[in-house]
Amino acid sequence: MLFSDLGLSAGILRAIGEQGYDTPTPIQAQAIPHVLAGSDLEALAQTGTGKTAAFVLPLLHRLTAEAESPLQRVARNKPRALILVPTRELAAQVQESIRNYGKHVPVRSLAVFGGVGMGPQITVLRKGVDIIVATPGRLLDHLTQRTVDLSAVQTLVLDEADRMLDMGFIRDIRKIIERLPKQRQNLMFSATFAPDVRELAHTVLRNPELVEVARRNTAAETVTQSMIVVDKEKKRELLLHLFENHGWHQTLVFTRTKHGADALARKLDQAGIRSAAIHGDKTQGARTRALADFKSGRLAALVATDIAARGIDIDQLPRVVNFELPNVPEDYVHRIGRTGRAGAEGEALSLVSHDERIQLRDIEKLLKRTFDKLVRPGFEPSATPREPAKQPQSRRPGGGNGGNGGNRGDGAKAANGNRSGAPRRSGSGSGSGNNGGNGGGNGSGPRKGSTGQQAHRSGGAHHNGQRHR
Repeated sequence: MLFSDLGLSAGILRAIGEQGYDTPTPIQAQAIPHVLAGSDLEALAQTGTGKTAAFVLPLLHRLTAEAESPLQRVARNKPRALILVPTRELAAQVQESIRNYGKHVPVRSLAVFGGVGMGPQITVLRKGVDIIVATPGRLLDHLTQRTVDLSAVQTLVLDEADRMLDMGFIRDIRKIIERLPKQRQNLMFSATFAPDVRELAHTVLRNPELVEVARRNTAAETVTQSMIVVDKEKKRELLLHLFENHGWHQTLVFTRTKHGADALARKLDQAGIRSAAIHGDKTQGARTRALADFKSGRLAALVATDIAARGIDIDQLPRVVNFELPNVPEDYVHRIGRTGRAGAEGEALSLVSHDERIQLRDIEKLLKRTFDKLVRPGFEPSATPREPAKQPQSRRPGGGNGGNGGNRGDGAKAANGNRSGAPRRSGSGSGSGNNGGNGGGNGSGPRKGSTGQQAHRSGGAHHNGQRHR
């Protein structure tokens, strides 16, 4: 099948050809006819399958075909399509796709997200747009200030619905949906169909067509996955060794925390490997510059947290490195899905230390496979992993081993661990409270706001605490 077989307009086909494509991916071939027919759609597609074009192309076609209808002449300056995405980076990426594929059709679009001023967005909204690509929080800001009118929206797209729910956007999404016309087309794209995603689908979609192009919770078959076991203290040295000995370039490196991303990027940069970190504490301008430098090849490494990496879409990205395994196994699938996109080959390498054995077990359980545990000569792991020394129990309230508990016995800190970052979900931590330890650098101590004493009783064990974004 060719794109020309799908019934898309000449202007859109011309733009597709200019991008160098003529054959749709499986998700595009299956989804585009349903969207063109006006059906609701529930699509399961992992990253790298071409899902953005699967809704952008038919959306552009429908908006162009309906532009001169009497209804549209009345709603000339009101958006007719709304695309909700979880992150700023993904909003910018989708907007770029709309510009590329819509360059020869009269469709206006705008990306609306936080981290930048609202003034320029309001100016464009007043002039009128056909498509809004938005993160839920910033769109609600506009709705509150009455700078956007969604009463003419014909199509709602929920892109990466699983991630939006994971980030806690369900209430925002429901508030936005209340402002939309009851009669509309709804499209939902998700990498997983977890129970909460399924519940949202039942609420939003009406008799949807189902498109599934990959087994649930699976990694791309074009990605070669490997695991190297190494002591936690030697991970940085091993990563530098791999860069220097293999001449790596354009390598996306994942850490669990913002602090860890900054520290690792500095270490790589000091060793002569041009690097930058990207995470939620960076300004939008800094994130945009880092991503542009990485895409252009000016940076050899981009060190990212999970949330900041959503929306990174780089053709032929050669590899992804998990400097630290994610605490949520589904995030492993999302991470390595940044490479091996659209049928290209990619490499995913994970550096696994003894304290990450539970995360590795969960990933293997999710993927229903057991990984070979490789050892790099010169970086062999210790035969017996070193356990943190036990500290005598403090007589002060809140003392002990856990989270960020310090000499002052701060029970709240012991319970909550490192508080930097936005919504967080899971982590593993063991730290020494008497020294103000950082919960192993990644964790958050006991899960439900325990006291310092509880943190002491739990110290050194694995916890499903909070994940740093």
